[in-house]
Amino acid sequence: MEHSNPKYQKIKKKYLKFLSSQEVMSEPFRDKLGQLNKFFLPICKMIEDDYLKKRITRVIGLTGGQGTGKSTISNILKIILKEAHGLETVIFSIDDFYKTFRERKILSKKINTLFLTRGVPGTHDTEMLYKCIKNLKNKNFKKFMIPKFDKSSDNRSPKNKWLKIKKKPNIVIFEGWCVGVEAQKNKDLIIPINKLEKQRDKKKIWRKQVNLELKKKYKKIFHLIDKLIFLKVPSFKYVFKWRLLQEQKLRITSKGKKTMTAKEIKIFIMFYERLTKHMLKTLPRTADTVIGIDEKHRLKSIKFN
Repeated sequence: MEHSNPKYQKIKKKYLKFLSSQEVMSEPFRDKLGQLNKFFLPICKMIEDDYLKKRITRVIGLTGGQGTGKSTISNILKIILKEAHGLETVIFSIDDFYKTFRERKILSKKINTLFLTRGVPGTHDTEMLYKCIKNLKNKNFKKFMIPKFDKSSDNRSPKNKWLKIKKKPNIVIFEGWCVGVEAQKNKDLIIPINKLEKQRDKKKIWRKQVNLELKKKYKKIFHLIDKLIFLKVPSFKYVFKWRLLQEQKLRITSKGKKTMTAKEIKIFIMFYERLTKHMLKTLPRTADTVIGIDEKHRLKSIKFN
């Protein structure tokens, strides 16, 4: 797109305005226009080209470890898809489909205490999530509501906070830390990956159940994704660093609501470690688009598979 083009100028203005609204921490976004031109515009062009083949609602999965910037990138893509390509976009997260605290409590008593902590496959309402994506793709679309999850209260938000979808969108951005991940081989579950698994999942009940969920319910959901974009972190240690930053932002934006300490985050991300490392091994080959993120949290490479 020509930089002198009025459409480009409009996109640039909205994009920069959105980024400045996100800079609630001292760490500013770097190389803003470089990232717009090298990453966000080409990705949106890929999405538009895919949409134009059939002109039916397309589901774009956006996946990557915690703190990789999935929700920020989703909103940037939404701005460009609307302004450059005239495509209406709906964004939602797999996180919004977490089971309620009460449901997870029942699960933790029935299967393993680790299921009380939200995050891994098995802690989402897969039936509700499947119906939601099916409805968004369905020719006979019916208006409905997408739930919202309040992480500060660790429970589902009241229905008046849910996202109302009145019109069938062109594009759906379905984001989340484990979106598109495949089940592991049974032999890979044997050795515990960290202290949490070693001490609290001695009989491998928790990790086997998570894997079973992936093989069955989640596979059916992820099969509805048309294109998968993977945000690849340099290594798992950056998940802790960036998740900590995310929590600091949450502390500022959620006005006094409960947030996690660094120690709590360290324990919390152990729940995510196994699948995050598995994704780093497998998704660079299987995702449609792989975006490499460097140690300074910048987008550094893009590969269309």
